[in-house]
Amino acid sequence: MVTDAPSPAPPPDDPRTPLRVLLPQILPAVVVGVSAGLFYLGITELSDQLKDVVWETLPGALGIGGYSSLWMLTVLTVTGIAVGLVVWKVPGHAGPDPASTGLQGAPLAPPVIPGLLVASTLALAGGVSLGPENPVIAANVALAYWLGRKVAPAAPGALWVVLATSATIGALFGTPVAAALVISEALTHRPTGQGSLWDRLFAPLVAAGAGAMTTSLLTDFTFDMSLPQVTEPGWGDLFAAMVVATAAALFGVLSCYAFPHVHRAFRRLRHPMLMLPVGGLVLGLLGTLGGPLTLFKGLEQIKDLASNIGGWSSGDLAKMTVVKLAALLIAASCGFRGGRIFPAVFVGFAFGLFAQALVPEIPPAVAVSAGVLGVLLATTRQGWVSLFTAAVLAPQPELFPLLCLASLPAWLIVTGRPQLELDDSGASLR
Repeated sequence: MVTDAPSPAPPPDDPRTPLRVLLPQILPAVVVGVSAGLFYLGITELSDQLKDVVWETLPGALGIGGYSSLWMLTVLTVTGIAVGLVVWKVPGHAGPDPASTGLQGAPLAPPVIPGLLVASTLALAGGVSLGPENPVIAANVALAYWLGRKVAPAAPGALWVVLATSATIGALFGTPVAAALVISEALTHRPTGQGSLWDRLFAPLVAAGAGAMTTSLLTDFTFDMSLPQVTEPGWGDLFAAMVVATAAALFGVLSCYAFPHVHRAFRRLRHPMLMLPVGGLVLGLLGTLGGPLTLFKGLEQIKDLASNIGGWSSGDLAKMTVVKLAALLIAASCGFRGGRIFPAVFVGFAFGLFAQALVPEIPPAVAVSAGVLGVLLATTRQGWVSLFTAAVLAPQPELFPLLCLASLPAWLIVTGRPQLELDDSGASLR
């Protein structure tokens, strides 16, 4: 259930001078940004603590391997049962179908949020191949919208939506740049004549910066995978980036075509206590096939891949790439609550390492950046965010022109194709 609130967008133009409009927005933007960052860190810490209990403490006490095939099957099936109970019994049913939700949307009603957070925390801890981004953004947006309307009823409701969205994206990525890119793409669908772009981005950037600084100061997480530097990239590197990005985009688009069919198959089970346990069982089987690196949201697992470049065979990397993408499709189709961006980053990273294993002459930084770029373009259809994410994994200024050019043939592959998101009828968005 959602309210009748407007979709995320900056507030309309104000007849006063820009300075008088922007200055009063600083304080609420900072408050929302810090609060969103703390909220994200709280959910992450809770899920990590539960994850340690499930995957280390319990199997250790039972004297079995924490990532044995039997334990992976058991934990993921039990996770499906637990999340199914939340979706079935908790008021609000943990929000709308996650297959039809993206990073932005209308605020959920506050009673929906507890169930959504419980369901997503259980999924994160249980090893489901989804990230925290969609549920945490939805929760922060709902809370900011509800509190903002009470504290400052004269302020446009859309202001609280865009501040909370920007703040959470800033916290998730550890930088306000990602939020600026997301909001900028959203603004392209808005009519002109509402002030300059930077006027409209001012408050969202303040919120995103506050959220990013909150997580940066309280954690040591970074997207930089410390990949070997590329010195003086040349024409061969450009060609490799274009080929890998295009191939990764094709691979990602295949999952988008499969998504509505997998979703429809689970919907035939009709009840969350069938869809989610069956989905958990399938995810457990995939985990036994792909190994523990194919579990969870994928960001920590990327570090394991990056720390052992050259230590994985092309067959191992191909298997992990396919298994992780299949796990993402299953998790998003059967009703687990979570986001699809972070697991898609793992898919692109593993795809790039697979390409590099086949052609060792390709620098790892070029291969994985191009792989992430292609998969994200296919699954999110957000060009700037895909470029940004690919670039921060290997933050080398020399690579950015290569990635910009590599995005062009990849974009020709994905534009107009189905996305990894469905509408309310179960049809693919394009």
